[in-house]
Amino acid sequence: MSLEIAFIGYGEVGQLFAYQLAGKPGVRIRVYDILFDDPGKGPELRRRALAAGVHAADGPADACRGAGIVISAVTADSAVAAAEQVAPHLHASQIYVDLNSVSPATKERVAKPMRDRGADFVEFAVMAPVKEPGLAVPILSGGERAAEVSARLNDLGMRITPVSTGIGTASATKLCRSIVIKGMEALMVDFSLASDKAGVMPAVLASLTASYPGMDWENLARTMMSRVRQHGIRRAAEMREASRMIDELGLDGSLASAIADRHESFAKADKT
Repeated sequence: MSLEIAFIGYGEVGQLFAYQLAGKPGVRIRVYDILFDDPGKGPELRRRALAAGVHAADGPADACRGAGIVISAVTADSAVAAAEQVAPHLHASQIYVDLNSVSPATKERVAKPMRDRGADFVEFAVMAPVKEPGLAVPILSGGERAAEVSARLNDLGMRITPVSTGIGTASATKLCRSIVIKGMEALMVDFSLASDKAGVMPAVLASLTASYPGMDWENLARTMMSRVRQHGIRRAAEMREASRMIDELGLDGSLASAIADRHESFAKADKT
């Protein structure tokens, strides 16, 4: 099989997926990130691309040229802007995949410029952290060509499950899960900071373990704080999309919005 894939966005997910896919027979990878044009950060990102065996494109047009599948791996708050930037360089035979964690309504906004160009749109929802499983991370997909794209990429080692021929089911599933996971992470941040400062951490951990004996609360708190410290800015953008989705459903998205604020404030404070 011969397949050319373009990645728009060369952050954590883009770098990992591009590197692992580039090692597959018959697969060629081109990547573009807006930071390629940054004098400070661009040279290092391009060096990483070269080391990974992928082509660092000069712009969206260069990245998309000849690609059968174009995958957007930017951030939640950049998904629409990236789609609008890429769409003029696509044609009817290409498929644009958005794997960013955004609301169903935002996915539709991403899809619109693709449809206007005659290109197909498929949504991906990444259902777990990608660091350890890499390409094998569970992903849900949706769209008219979701089954086709999923099958092609599953042949390369991915684990994508088509859930709908429409747009929104995959992203709603992901964001509803994120309310729980990101909510727990925010709780672990405040629990750890408060109980440590009050000098009651051992007692609280003992009480939690007695109530929920199957959970390693100490490790959970440490792991979740580390995740927020490292990824809080990006996850805040995701939770704002979750809040938007909840509001669009006619419900109250204020809790998800507060979770977003806590992720962002802790991540920013830790970097100062």
